[in-house]
Amino acid sequence: MNVCFIMYPWESMDPENDSTLAMIHEFVKRGHGLAITTPANLTIRDSVAFAFSKVIKRKDKISNSLKSFHGKAEFYDEMLPLAGFDVIILRSNPPLDMIMLNFLDSVKDDVFIMNDLDGIRRANNKLYTAVFEDDKNEILPRTHVTKNKDYLKRTIKEGPDKMILKPLNGFGGSGVILIEKRAMKSINSLLDFYIDNKDGTSNYVILQDYIEGADEGDVRVLMLNGKPIGAMKRVPGDEDHRSNVSAGGSVQKHTLTKREKELCRRIGPKLVKDGLYFVGIDVINGMLVEVNVMSPGGITYINKVYKTRLQEKIIDFVEDKVVERVVAFERRQKLRKHVDEA
Repeated sequence: MNVCFIMYPWESMDPENDSTLAMIHEFVKRGHGLAITTPANLTIRDSVAFAFSKVIKRKDKISNSLKSFHGKAEFYDEMLPLAGFDVIILRSNPPLDMIMLNFLDSVKDDVFIMNDLDGIRRANNKLYTAVFEDDKNEILPRTHVTKNKDYLKRTIKEGPDKMILKPLNGFGGSGVILIEKRAMKSINSLLDFYIDNKDGTSNYVILQDYIEGADEGDVRVLMLNGKPIGAMKRVPGDEDHRSNVSAGGSVQKHTLTKREKELCRRIGPKLVKDGLYFVGIDVINGMLVEVNVMSPGGITYINKVYKTRLQEKIIDFVEDKVVERVVAFERRQKLRKHVDEA
């Protein structure tokens, strides 16, 4: 099986904690051919989508250490047709590159792409949580998405004492701030900073009710094919309210509560329907805060605290999907041959 990762640069990885690296390592250990590229390295030649790729050289012995594997990996450069791969896995960070998806549209019927392109288009930002109907706010905090400063100021003034403000296209906890009603004098400058660009354009922001217990951290749940396969508690550092590990948070073991299991049960079928097979969801006190579909992290951290290897389950799933596609194709070919010969 041949796999292509469309991702961030190899050199930018944290070799001890990168989830993408854990997946690549598992593919290579199983003997699969593997190439990596970035969205900027996609191209069209003679109406065929190609990628200027770095192909990992096959070796007889693969180190079990992610750090060693990352440091010793050898590549050769090759321009490869995307339709020639069995699997394409998207692991690029937000914001979503729409041109990249346009390139991939031409091969989506030929290759298994994780996650589904149309699903990513729908779910690439924090608006996706709105698809999970919850008019009683049982699984979603009250949420506002807008550029309208007057509306935001009025909502903050009329709302609870604490709220969360964040940019629509942020990731890794970037730009997430806690605002309090008693600090209304600072709201104007905050909204100017978050919404206004120097070129005259503006950005959407998200305003959410603060969820009680958020100061104690959140839970990252990794979902595979609509079901949870691992979870961890992320606890904020001493000097930051954000629990993201990239923002200084730490990781603890976590057993899903009854309420969290019910949340996963409610949203799982919709994720699968949209082709969002591997996602990370962020949960606070049983409430869904975000759905991460582009490059969900947490594999290595969960592996460390639970002494497990989540990447094995993910690669098992991908291999099964490819087999399903091959079997279906061969069946269609056999049936068509029967019709042709009739």
